Amino acid sequence: MTTPHEAAITAQINQIIHGLRTKDLDHLAQLYTPDVVSFDIDPPLQHVGRAAKLKNWERVFAVFQDVNYELRDLKITAGDEIAFAHGFGRLSNGTTAGSWVRVTFCFRNVDGTWLIAHDQVSVPSDMAAGRAITDLEP
Repeated sequence: MTTPHEAAITAQINQIIHGLRTKDLDHLAQLYTPDVVSFDIDPPLQHVGRAAKLKNWERVFAVFQDVNYELRDLKITAGDEIAFAHGFGRLSNGTTAGSWVRVTFCFRNVDGTWLIAHDQVSVPSDMAAGRAITDLEP
């Protein structure tokens, strides 16, 4: 059974997907806390603040003519003030399928709205070869 908090978080995640598919930075900005910390694939190790997170999406939008984002196996754990969700995400440009990555969203309930306070994207790696493994499927 889905709790009201889980349903609200699912709705916010769907808003992320909508913002990405429509390449709408203003829409995406409304989904993050001002002090969001993002551990994204692109350097540096962390991006701090809403403006830094939106710069990441701006770079994606500049490279991808069409943007699609798919999530699989999403699991949500929610309390009254803090929640997290994790699963597998794939960003693609309409012609290239993209690679599956591990994604985690951490939400904070701000005046009744669940906003992303932290997100992390990671790519599995072959430690011995020193390279990312990009062909895994969930």
